[in-house]
Amino acid sequence: LQDEPGALSGLLTTFARRSANILTINSIIPTNGCALVTISADVTDVGVSMEELMGQFGSAPGVIKADILAG
Repeated sequence: LQDEPGALSGLLTTFARRSANILTINSIIPTNGCALVTISADVTDVGVSMEELMGQFGSAPGVIKADILAG
């Protein structure tokens, strides 16, 4: 995420709008204007494909890159 106010909040709003249940959030201290954030979530009830969901996460304000690490 970009190191700017509201970036994480905006991403979490995207999760909430899709009824994804956040399980954990981990972040490292931002460097060079970016923070690595790992979010684990239950996406059982999101109602869209993972490709569409990741597209929505990737286009959220402040998101530089979104990847699935496990699933």
